[in-house]
Amino acid sequence: MGELINRRALSTQRIKELRELLKDAERLAESKACVYATGSLGRLETSAYSDLDLFIVGKANGRKEADGREGSQLNRLDEICIKADLIDVTRKLKLPEFSGEGRYLVHYSIDDLTKTLGKPEDDVTNTFTARLLLLLESRPLLGQEVYDDVLNDVIAPYWRDYEDHKNNFMPAFLANDILRLWRTFCVNYEAGTERIPEDKKAKGKLKNYKLKHSRMLTCYSALLFLLATFGRHQTVSPADVVEMIHHTPTGRLEWLIKQQDLQDARPTLEALSGQYERFLETTNAPEADLLRQFEDKSTSRNFMDASYKFGDLMFEALNRIGGNNRFHRLLGSRLIKSTIPWPPPGRQKPGSFARACHNAWRYA
Repeated sequence: MGELINRRALSTQRIKELRELLKDAERLAESKACVYATGSLGRLETSAYSDLDLFIVGKANGRKEADGREGSQLNRLDEICIKADLIDVTRKLKLPEFSGEGRYLVHYSIDDLTKTLGKPEDDVTNTFTARLLLLLESRPLLGQEVYDDVLNDVIAPYWRDYEDHKNNFMPAFLANDILRLWRTFCVNYEAGTERIPEDKKAKGKLKNYKLKHSRMLTCYSALLFLLATFGRHQTVSPADVVEMIHHTPTGRLEWLIKQQDLQDARPTLEALSGQYERFLETTNAPEADLLRQFEDKSTSRNFMDASYKFGDLMFEALNRIGGNNRFHRLLGSRLIKSTIPWPPPGRQKPGSFARACHNAWRYA
């Protein structure tokens, strides 16, 4: 696990550097808002070539807007100052510029994240992605106490029926949103990928490779954790999901490997972990170097085969940990309904909903 250990160390150091340089922003956000990192830094997998993916969330200010939602305690001018500090610090540290020229560096109120669940604007305003990434791969950069409060506020709607079902609560609402996030990643990949000319095709293959490793692990490590918890207690409490959130995706695999009641799944989980380590080793290079590798058909084929193997292992882990309990069966039905039968043209593989785990990106 050398590559992962190195990346965790670099991520921890980077977070420390950012916090040291963002003390003015911390004072502006104090008790009112938090800034959390997602992406490679949120997963503690950052490399020398990684950029920053950040979200700003403010506590409710008690004043309802025209749409009925409460605004943020972080006022507009302080928001601008915090964003300016974030941009300035990334340049001081010579990190890549924020993607889309800062388009995704957005400030939400807590009501923006919680009052849009299940509504059409959840996708349009990107609150769906901000909320799910908060739960699946986030690390607080500024405003730790506010971050903890925000987590509890975001978890609450997913567990709204918990008090009446404490002994048999199945986190179906959250699981459905996690699966929806996975399918959103897949659809976005298809919609945004160009396949000609050849250099565009290589870039698409690289995105595909990352999708089938880091994005898959972000989503499915959470489902594995929830499955294991439900299998053990026949319920999942809000405290259980907080514990899940505090583990990174790779940390969830490590947690699962250590559980004595999951020894049957241990070889599969260890194989998943080893496969992911190889993925991290492969992608620890400038994008230009990676694209040259993916332009070579033989090398590209080997990478794609590795991604299929990762998906097969993930499906096996889901089955071993789920054990066909009620929650496992619910997940299986959702996956079956979201995919078409296997195999696709040109690939001779046995039919099963296994491919849903790693080919939903094509057939969602």
